[in-house]
Amino acid sequence: MALHDLITFGGSSGEPPAAPAAPAPIRVSHAETQAAQDDRFHRFGLISWWDQKKLANARVLVVGAGALGNEIVKNLALLGVGNILIADMDRIENSNLSRSILYRASDNGSFKAEVAARAAREVYPEIKAEAFVGNVVYDLGMGVFHWADVVIGGLDNREARLAINRNCWRVNRPWIDGAIEQIQGTARVFAPDGPCYECTMSQTDWKLLQNRRSCNLLSRPEMEAGKTPTTPTIGSIIAGVQCQEAIKLLHGMETIKGRGWVFNGMTTDSYAIEFQRKETCYSHEILEQIMPLDARADSITVGEILTEARRLLGSGTELELGRDVLEKLVCPRCGREEQAFMSLGKVPADRATCPHCPDSRREVVTFYKIRGNETFLDRTLAQIGVPAFDIIIARCRDRAIGLELAGDAQAVLKSLGPADIASSQEGLAWE
Repeated sequence: MALHDLITFGGSSGEPPAAPAAPAPIRVSHAETQAAQDDRFHRFGLISWWDQKKLANARVLVVGAGALGNEIVKNLALLGVGNILIADMDRIENSNLSRSILYRASDNGSFKAEVAARAAREVYPEIKAEAFVGNVVYDLGMGVFHWADVVIGGLDNREARLAINRNCWRVNRPWIDGAIEQIQGTARVFAPDGPCYECTMSQTDWKLLQNRRSCNLLSRPEMEAGKTPTTPTIGSIIAGVQCQEAIKLLHGMETIKGRGWVFNGMTTDSYAIEFQRKETCYSHEILEQIMPLDARADSITVGEILTEARRLLGSGTELELGRDVLEKLVCPRCGREEQAFMSLGKVPADRATCPHCPDSRREVVTFYKIRGNETFLDRTLAQIGVPAFDIIIARCRDRAIGLELAGDAQAVLKSLGPADIASSQEGLAWE
């Protein structure tokens, strides 16, 4: 049956109503018509509050380039966002092709972040899109979070979310989390003046997070290989909401900050959840100041940055790193030591076995504070596991400032440019 056969006309006679009078034609000049055709974002400009320049100047960090990340990157490119950095450590597999619009079979084996950045430039040639290939928890410096105006996560694990959350809070940046499973999903906005991701974590969440670590806190790779069943449809829905919230943040508008939007694909029901801020949460510290240093992680020594910190804050100043560092492994049986100097989470659990005493598990010696009496003060920050473009926290009594390794910015950001590391946006909703 045709659609018009299902329509019942009003009126007692059953006759169709008279056609309304045609409106007066709107006269548009040829020049206006041509300008509209030439303007890629003309339709956006018809929205009364829309400011395309804000999007063109925006800096967005996208963490994760899987099913959600693909949709996020695609949306940002279509919207005309000017600068995006895509962080992911994985390579494309054939199973990604059914859920990832930016990838092709010929991309199998390539790094997701690199292919996604290239695809974004193909969608919108004027975008500056760069890739960061590495683990967001251990390899991505905090300076990238300071560079970004907003962070969007397309992740599938709690450890990465917790790392993003703490980095965003320290540098006073909002982030938008997305999660999908089967045909359900949620989008959440966290900003530093409200509840954070850690505030939402339950005892079950913490237990699952701890399962990723062995009894001596080393990484258990077998707990990191889980695959979440998802579809491209739920990825499109959640990523669409995430990007829509990002648009509102960049325009200084109200968002669902402090809340989550939940969509049930089985019933097509949706509802909002309001989160409560926990005042005892460890993630809520915001650095009072971030000072860029003309220094790189592979050139400045631990002693030199400690000296600079004490010049700024006083003689009792200590340094804090953004992650626990494994200094050495010590066998309690034979007494042999092996220096490591790498992020604790990057060390697999099987490294704990002593090569000289196969049935002996070595003890881990870690640190995250530097007090000035360490034996490695002459090592560079890179040599103790600090990533490029990181921010080292200098703390003295009740003051805490960030020392940013701005000399690494160009190498990490590439075409995105390190100039004016402060946020390029004004009047954002979380400030």
